[in-house]
Amino acid sequence: QVQLVESGGGLAQAGGSLRLSCAVSGVIFGRYAMGWFRQAPGKGHEIVAAISRSGANTYYANSVTGRATISRDNAKDTVYLQMNSLKFEDTADYYCAASLVTWDVVITSGADYDYWGQGTHITVSS
Repeated sequence: QVQLVESGGGLAQAGGSLRLSCAVSGVIFGRYAMGWFRQAPGKGHEIVAAISRSGANTYYANSVTGRATISRDNAKDTVYLQMNSLKFEDTADYYCAASLVTWDVVITSGADYDYWGQGTHITVSS
């Protein structure tokens, strides 16, 4: 059974930081590209960041570039999203996702992901 379990969400003040974690089980983690997506109230699903199998390649949405860092620990089967300088508009449900890939590439389309977590919520207060 494949499981992606996010943690680390919560309430933060604008300008603060949070670190999200996503623990993956039931798959060979190193074969999967990983991504973080979010959905804000009343808005659609959007990619936040993505990372390749090895961690060598990363992608960031314009809205978080310079404020977010995605990383992974293949020994711990876990992917992380460090969010700094939080803004009110970062308030959303955050989801991690896994995409089985052949090459060491980032995957930016949600449709290309095979497994999703249940999500963790971030609320940023102004």
